[in-house]
Amino acid sequence: MKIQKTNVARLLDKAKVAYELIPYEVDENDLAAQHVADSLHEDIRQVFKTIVLHGDKSGFLVCVVPGDTEVDLKKAARVSGNKKVEPLPLKELLPTTGYIRGGCSPIGMKKHFPTYFHRTATDFPHIYVSAGQRGLQIRIAPQDLIRESRGEVADLVKDE
Repeated sequence: MKIQKTNVARLLDKAKVAYELIPYEVDENDLAAQHVADSLHEDIRQVFKTIVLHGDKSGFLVCVVPGDTEVDLKKAARVSGNKKVEPLPLKELLPTTGYIRGGCSPIGMKKHFPTYFHRTATDFPHIYVSAGQRGLQIRIAPQDLIRESRGEVADLVKDE
């Protein structure tokens, strides 16, 4: 099966970053990271989701967190220099980023936004993030992804 390259893949190719495109079966009724992890037969802690927030000072920012966690808005505000952050309304995701829910990647958004990765990303030799469309993930070394997205590592999730 030939996999169509996404804009994310083209950007990583241009930067000479090693990655692997991994397709999975999309369930339109279940876009949760757990479904992706189950489809890939991977640990949910290695399947990261991309959440776009809006800060009262910085404007838009991106948080990339493990699939089984939730972004702690107070922590996200603190690391991004905001007093308060809120999730981007779903209807604004596509016009702001160029991506739809379930296909949002920290690479290749319409413009660059400050990007933060939860600290556990660097615990693994590789992690998975969306390749920019539903049904396709990128398997990549976290250090490469963080560098290419000009991201920072921080504590971003609610404590267990």
